[in-house]
Amino acid sequence: MATRQDVARLAGTSPSVVSYVLNNGPRSVAPATRERVLAAVRALDYRPNAVARSLRMSRTMTLGLVVPDAANPFVAELARTLEDHAWAAGYTLLVGNSVDDAGREAGYLRTFLDRRVDGLVLIPAHGDRPWRAELDRSGVPFLVLDRELDGVAASHVLADHTRGAWEATRHLLAHGRRRIGCVAGPAGIHPTVDRVAGWRTALAEAGIAAGTGSADDAVSGDAAPLLHGSFGRLDGYRSALALLSGDRRVDALFVTCDTQAAGVLRAAAELGIRVPDDLALVAFDGIAAAAYTTPALSTMCQPFEELGRTAVRRLLARVKEPGLAPTRDVLPVTLLARGSCGCPDPAGGGPDARAASGIP
Repeated sequence: MATRQDVARLAGTSPSVVSYVLNNGPRSVAPATRERVLAAVRALDYRPNAVARSLRMSRTMTLGLVVPDAANPFVAELARTLEDHAWAAGYTLLVGNSVDDAGREAGYLRTFLDRRVDGLVLIPAHGDRPWRAELDRSGVPFLVLDRELDGVAASHVLADHTRGAWEATRHLLAHGRRRIGCVAGPAGIHPTVDRVAGWRTALAEAGIAAGTGSADDAVSGDAAPLLHGSFGRLDGYRSALALLSGDRRVDALFVTCDTQAAGVLRAAAELGIRVPDDLALVAFDGIAAAAYTTPALSTMCQPFEELGRTAVRRLLARVKEPGLAPTRDVLPVTLLARGSCGCPDPAGGGPDARAASGIP
């Protein structure tokens, strides 16, 4: 393997000058000398020793990301934008999948700390935080993304889940729907609690009672029904079967994520319920696949690019200045109205098509 000394010898210069060229400083190098060094690097296929470089710089130029479910399309799309923005800033992103298990989440965080990552992004799993004290002691900057951690003094980058759910429910009300149920994610965690709160507020403003999420009021009584499950298609399917089989008065559903909504559409089809004629539907997240259901899914679109850009920018600011105070960014979401709520379905169902319905 070629060394820096080999490159210097072939270029007819010193190892220090080779270092200045490869690191773009701290001293300037004459253009002709720079070109000789780069030519020698190419000729020898020289690769700098990353470990030695990280020791000199006290940086590894790596970031760690722990996600709760790598198979979830929303998580995958969000991770992709983080990777893009980290790469553009000169960082490599390492990814760990906790499968929503607190112990596995802690294991990945320890692994990343052992690998001396410069910063961490966490989309938290449900449950306890056994890693918190260890992470605080490490001094490694970290940022919480998407799922808020109550009582944790860390930078957060979030979408406006409550406002988005309120807007989604208001849109269904504007379509003339009154018994608007909610198929939600796991109870007691963010962002489920935020999205359910937005649904409740919109119904309350319209004078409609919202259910508590119990098995009894999900299929009986006058309150709009609420059912909790996981964020997956199967739970959306099961929840919709239970809710719609027991209460045919439901004429609309707010579904707290797009993957659940795919299961809801399947359940409605099996029960002979027409979407949107019998049942209007608005979901949340804005994943690319939502454009290709039948009918295409109306959804509150999260700003994937801006979430990724903001998270990387905030984290790298703390990498450079560890003493910075934690920040909190809450980014707006946007309604993309398609066929599932009763708006005109864009021809072709493309992900960038927007229906001009005139309904707020």
